[in-house]
Order: sequence, then C-alpha cells, then structure tokens
Amino acid sequence: MLHLSAAVDQPSAYDAASYLTLARLAERGGLDFVTLEDSFARPGPDALAVLARLAPATSRIGLVPTVTTTHTEPFHVQAAVATLDWVSRGRAGWRIDVSGTEGEARLFGRRQAAPADALWQEASEVADVAAKLWDSWEDDAEIRDVPTGRFIDRDKLHHVDFRGTSFSVKGPSIVPRPPQGHPVRMVDATDGPARRTAARYADVALVRAASAHQAAAARDQLRSMAADFGRRPDQLRVLAGLLVDLGDGEHAAEPGHGGGGPRQTPQGPLYRGGPVDLAELIATWHGEGIVDGFHLTPVEPLRDLERLVNGTVALLQHRGLFRTFYPGSSLREHLGLARPANQYATTGER
Repeated sequence: MLHLSAAVDQPSAYDAASYLTLARLAERGGLDFVTLEDSFARPGPDALAVLARLAPATSRIGLVPTVTTTHTEPFHVQAAVATLDWVSRGRAGWRIDVSGTEGEARLFGRRQAAPADALWQEASEVADVAAKLWDSWEDDAEIRDVPTGRFIDRDKLHHVDFRGTSFSVKGPSIVPRPPQGHPVRMVDATDGPARRTAARYADVALVRAASAHQAAAARDQLRSMAADFGRRPDQLRVLAGLLVDLGDGEHAAEPGHGGGGPRQTPQGPLYRGGPVDLAELIATWHGEGIVDGFHLTPVEPLRDLERLVNGTVALLQHRGLFRTFYPGSSLREHLGLARPANQYATTGER
C-alpha cells in the first residue's frame, strides 16, 4: 500500500482558513495525513492548536502537528495529543521533535541547551511515558452510571509511576484513552540521534533522502533496529521526505534532478519539475520497495499542492497505485496499523 502525505506549512500565515483550504485539498486527494511544523526557534501559531481547529472541519485526513519534547511537560504534551485524537475522532498524529538551540533554551530560562543525543534520549522517554499514560485508562474505564453516581471504574485506572533521566510521572492521565489507543507517533529519522527513537517508538519514520540508494539504506537500518527492539519491522512505515516545486507545470524534471529524481539542496532533497515525472518517481521508489511512501513539502503551498493532487495523485490513482477513497476513518487505518492493545489491561496490572 502506497502512503502519501503533505506538509501544510505557510510562513507568516495566522488565519485558520488558509490552513483549512490546504487540508481539505489534501483530503480530496485521499492523502493519509497532513503535517504542520512547529518550533520555539521562530514565531508562528501553535501547530497543535491550528490542527485542532481544522479537526471538525475535515472528516478523513490525518492531522499531525510537530510538538517538541524539550522544555515542555510530558504529561501536558500527551494530554494535548490525546485531546486532538478525540476532537478529530481518531485522526491525530504527533511528530516528535527536540529543541536544541541556546536561543530556545533562553525562552524558558530553566536550563541550557543540551547535546542532540541527550535530547533524543529524553524524547524517547517522553514517547514511552506518553504511551503508558494513553493506556492508563482502560477502554471501558468510563461507567457514566447516573443512578449510582459512578463515572469511572477506578480499578481500570492505572498509575504509570514512570521515572526517567530528567522527569517522573505518576499518572493516570486526565484524558480517557484516545480513540486510536495510541495516536500515531512520527519522527524525522534522517539524522543519527533521532533514528534510535524512531526505530523504537515511531509508527512513521521520515527520511530526507536524495537518492534511492540512500532511502533504501535508511529504511533497512530502521527496520533492523525496530526488530532489535522487539518490534515487528513491517509495523514501521518509512516515508521519503521531499521538497516539491511543481512550478514548471507539465514539463519534465529540471536537468540535474536525476531524470525526475530529487537533488540535494541546503533545505533538503528537492524535486523540481512536473507532476508526471513526480508520479513516476513515486511509483518507482515504492514499486521497488525502497520506501513505504512519501511525505511532500510544497515550495509554494497552494500552487504545488493543487498540482500534486490534481496531477501526480490523479495519475497514481489512474494506474491503481493509490486509493481513490478512504476505506477507514482513523489515521491508523489509513496507514494499515493495528490499534495497540492496552498494556495494563492485557497484563492485568493494578
């Protein structure tokens, strides 16, 4: 199954309407999800809040904000992501990231910037405790028995009693178990320190690769590492991350882009050309088992997303390589991922 997703980032855009236009366009194309970047390093609206606003105005598209694990409270982060899953009726994801600059650290004034390895170790612990907190309510913990006045079965709430290297959390969560069990966790695994976190905890790993060989090597390593952590490698979706510039309309890819392939730039791998060659690139990489799909970041958000949906996606649908409708309603269903069992309910821990 081919997976396609797109970023809806718009520098300096603060109105919800412009983000909604892009999300609905991606939904019309049947894309698995859209992402919205966020960072303490630059001004802009809160990504999670923007996508929460979009949730009731969309019906199928997955919604994946970036939420950093640095300088934030793990308990609050997991509750916010769980809430997004509730308000979107099971379409939430979470792109896990870290904040590594001294300028970002000064915004909070609590500690200095730390090395990447330490930040990603902390991110791993946040991903771990988030899953435990999502499971801290069993699915049937809510009774809502009006005659007896009982709202919750307290035997089905669990303290997680997590202690990490830089924080501890007792639990349980204040938000009932999300509709997906666990909202989809995503990590950009291009760089080494993040790869271990992705292999152990992510459902989706993004890899910014400028060649098929580079992408395939990253996917093989991620799947191998996932197996070492006791996971089923086929439950980790590895997507190639590309910037796309479709301003040349129907023309072939610009010379130097490898006959339709991406070219490395300071901003990351870039495809520049027409939607036909982009469809061929996607079909080839996926057909050869190089990646499970693509995450595409339009250079010109509205122009390029329109050409992506109306051109590239339409061509892939015509060839029977991509869905023409959503067979399910949750982001996990779009990605072919099972709903996780509750770790406390299955072990009987109290």
